[in-house]
Amino acid sequence: MMDLLNGLVAFLNFVFIPAVAYGSQLALGALGVTLIYGILRFSNFAHGDTMAFGTAMTILVTWALQSAGISFGPLPTALIALPLGIAATALLVLGTDRAVYRFYRDAKAAPVILVVASMGVMFVMNGLVRFIIGVEEIQFTDGERFIINARAFKEWSGLEEGLALRTTQLLTVVVAAIAVALLFWFLNRTRTGKSMRAFSDNEDLALLSGINPDRVVAVTWIIVAALATTAGVLYGLDKSFKAFTYYQLLLPIFAAAVVGGLGNPLGAIAGGFVIAFSEVMVTYAWKQVVAYAAPGDWMPSGLLQLMSTEYKFAVSFAILIIVLLFKPTGLFKGQSV
Repeated sequence: MMDLLNGLVAFLNFVFIPAVAYGSQLALGALGVTLIYGILRFSNFAHGDTMAFGTAMTILVTWALQSAGISFGPLPTALIALPLGIAATALLVLGTDRAVYRFYRDAKAAPVILVVASMGVMFVMNGLVRFIIGVEEIQFTDGERFIINARAFKEWSGLEEGLALRTTQLLTVVVAAIAVALLFWFLNRTRTGKSMRAFSDNEDLALLSGINPDRVVAVTWIIVAALATTAGVLYGLDKSFKAFTYYQLLLPIFAAAVVGGLGNPLGAIAGGFVIAFSEVMVTYAWKQVVAYAAPGDWMPSGLLQLMSTEYKFAVSFAILIIVLLFKPTGLFKGQSV
């Protein structure tokens, strides 16, 4: 019985808790992608670097607050800086829309033109972030590190395995849940949110109904900035910040949006957790967990790891290809790619 409990704790420690936290981050990122696709009708390849910019701005404000002796007690100071990071990112994306995307939208350009334009914006944003904050890995979390400490858990439970729950992991899930709840309340309960949904369902009919398209576009970008910055900050707090990492995150975020169904917010959330659990479970070395569950003193000879963690993004790519081949509308029947 003790061995099974030890195996369960190891599973929670190294698979379930990290996957839930990572899935929450991907879900927030995928929500931004799916809103742009559903309302503005193009795939925004600059989304990863939008996350990087928002996180970089939040880090700068965090450093300023810490220099002034301001903290958030046991919670990361970055939570206080987050609204300013969102505001800076909102100004950037609104300016980008006015300078780049609006021209192609008014010209009724094909979606592929907007995709190519977003790739150009992506490279500019990536260079801007690296110029502002550099290319080094940055740890910016502070406050209490653990909610559940492995050593204290071992002493309390008498098990060999110690359960550890970091503050940033629980914070990620809580903040993501609040952000998703606020988004769905806004889309379903407010007049502006209903206008956005109507615009997404039928643009021509929405225009005939008197909906202001410029307002819908502006509000969409502001929401996307909030989601991207929140996702980026939560990812950086949970792991670390490095500008190029967010460029790489674009693949699992897009995979999550496509798996769930592009243009479907519920699908983006489900897709985020599907991708996260797939990546973690395929790249985890299951030797320790299996050894606890195996009879007697039998121990697997190998690590029981399907793929190295260096190739975790390959899992996202494989899932993305499979979904595009067999179910292009995703799990929740979004718009096909």
